[in-house]
Amino acid sequence: MPIEIERKFLLCDDSWCLKADAGIGMRQGYLSNNSKNSIRVRIGGERAHLNIKSSTPGTVRREYEYLIPVAEAEELLADLCHKLLIEKIRYHVEFSGFTWEIDVFSGINQGLVVAEIELIKIDQDFPRPPWLGREVSDEIRYYNSHLAGYPYTQWSAEEKL
Repeated sequence: MPIEIERKFLLCDDSWCLKADAGIGMRQGYLSNNSKNSIRVRIGGERAHLNIKSSTPGTVRREYEYLIPVAEAEELLADLCHKLLIEKIRYHVEFSGFTWEIDVFSGINQGLVVAEIELIKIDQDFPRPPWLGREVSDEIRYYNSHLAGYPYTQWSAEEKL
C-alpha cells in the first residue's frame, strides 16, 4: 500500500529563497473531498497527475498518484473539479541532505507559505532549517484539500496565528 509520510511547517522568514530552485507553477482542483478521501487533479509545469489521498489527519496517509495527459487534466479542472482551485509555486530547497518543498500560494490562498518534507519513516530525525517555523502537520486547515473549500484569504486574523 503506497503511503506518504509528510511533515508540514509554516516559515518564520524568507531566507529559504537564497537556496531555492526556480520553482514550478501548479494548479490543482478536487473532484471529490470528503471525510474518507480526496481525489485531486494537479498540473505542474508540463506534467499532470491524478491523486487519491486518504483524509486521515496527521503525518501518515495513503496516497496513490497517476500521470495523466495535461489536456485531460485541463478538462477536469475546467469541467469537473470544484471551482475553487489551488494555485501555487512550488520551490525545492536542499538542506543537510533533505529536500524541502516550499509552497507559495497565490489566488484565493495568497499570503500562505508552507514547507513540507517527505520522510521514509514516521520517527525519522531531520535537521531543522533556520527558516522553519511552527509545525502544522496535524492542522487540517493547512491541507490543500481544506484550502480549496476554506481559502486562506477568508481566515480571520486569529486563524492565521
